[in-house]
Amino acid sequence: MRRISRRRITTLTFVSVLIGSCHLARSPASAAGAADRPNIVVIFTDDQGYADVGCFGAKGFETPNLDRLAKQGCRYTNFHVAQPVCSASRAGLLTGCYPNRIGIHGALGPNARHGIDDDETTIAEVLKQQGYATGMAGKWHLGHHPRFLPVHHGFDEYLGLPYSNDMWPHHPGAAADYPKLPFIEGDKVVDAEVTADEQKQLTTRYTERAVSFIDRNHDKPFFFYLAHSMPHVPLFVSDKFAGKSAQGLYGDVIMEIDWSVGEIMKALDRNGLTENTWVIFTSDNGPWLNYGNHAGSAGSLREGKGTCWEGGTREPCIMRWPGHIPAGTTNDRLMMTIDLLPTIAGRVGGALPKLPIDGRDVWPLIAGLPDATNPHEAYFFWYENNQLQAVVTGDGAWKLQLPHTYRTLNGRPGGRDGTPAKYDQRRLERAELYRLQSDPNETTDVASANPAVVERLLKLAEGARDDLGDSLTKRAGRNTREPGRLPKGN
Repeated sequence: MRRISRRRITTLTFVSVLIGSCHLARSPASAAGAADRPNIVVIFTDDQGYADVGCFGAKGFETPNLDRLAKQGCRYTNFHVAQPVCSASRAGLLTGCYPNRIGIHGALGPNARHGIDDDETTIAEVLKQQGYATGMAGKWHLGHHPRFLPVHHGFDEYLGLPYSNDMWPHHPGAAADYPKLPFIEGDKVVDAEVTADEQKQLTTRYTERAVSFIDRNHDKPFFFYLAHSMPHVPLFVSDKFAGKSAQGLYGDVIMEIDWSVGEIMKALDRNGLTENTWVIFTSDNGPWLNYGNHAGSAGSLREGKGTCWEGGTREPCIMRWPGHIPAGTTNDRLMMTIDLLPTIAGRVGGALPKLPIDGRDVWPLIAGLPDATNPHEAYFFWYENNQLQAVVTGDGAWKLQLPHTYRTLNGRPGGRDGTPAKYDQRRLERAELYRLQSDPNETTDVASANPAVVERLLKLAEGARDDLGDSLTKRAGRNTREPGRLPKGN
């Protein structure tokens, strides 16, 4: 693939703003006419590592459909999620907000009594207001009670699991009081207990629903969100791909996800929709490394899921929209999932949410237009209970890791066959600075040689703490919002 140089990558000059200067409701000036509005398909996998796609360096298995998607579109090598964990990551993707702004932290469990609030606006709601058909299949994880489910947040239809597939009492290590794993259609439970045999069919069932949705809505603009449960442990694969990869079960699972992508591509081709459909493929966080051979790989990136090192937040990303995204290219500009909602709104003429959001329209970056700059002065990475752990300049040049405790295997191998190894806890005692463009693996701390850069990023961190808080420094943010909560007694 040819690489787009930094000098050629984007257009439009934006004013850099701090995190507190969030988007307010408006109609994007760059809105396209109705005839130009694309269909949109977002494919979001679970715990897939940066190096778990063929064109990103996968070993032991092949992903021909994803590789073909990349050849027909663009491979984004510096694409990040807002937080390296399930619920928070999905909240950032769907609302354009840092998840802690809207009260979503970590991974909601089956006993949680909160979820996405009614006042928050999802990508589906933005598109539905523009006449789009909207559907979803897969893992939701933004609240499992009926009022929090997708059909009450902009989606016309939903089929899938309300949370992670390890949140059931039969999975080793799961909480004893977890309920049975339910399968939901709309906002009703249609299968009270998804068995292990049924989990083998999850990827297939989600894919069949996505294909059916495309076939049923081919004559109108549509948005489909396919959120695979795999490759989150426990791993399950259908007989179609069992034993197919040299890597083992994990490779089999990724090969089936790749098959799923191929089925989506076939459905678009069959309905004559390929040219006017924007396909986005990425994952919710890095690999769950302590699961060893049942986990993926972040390649040479440092650490994985549950950390704000690059291996935890930098995800494989591929986008295709023929004629709009240059084919066969590689793009190394920094972007985050929070930018997708405002960018999509800009392409369809949709109004942005009434409540402030954090994402920006980064279409010039995505499209590879010359001379564009990232509209963010910085991106911020929180984890755990609102811990501000890292700050990255919007141009992707510098990353400041703030003092915090993180988990690591310290170079030891992970577990085997579904049994995890134990993490160590390591404390970062002082802020460390990394030149990400030359050192994406975060190997060399250059803080002492660049005090002015450290000072600038610390000031940006202070602005973020004032806005959204930071439990590490005991700061309460001024602009956070509460999640939706069930009334007491319900």
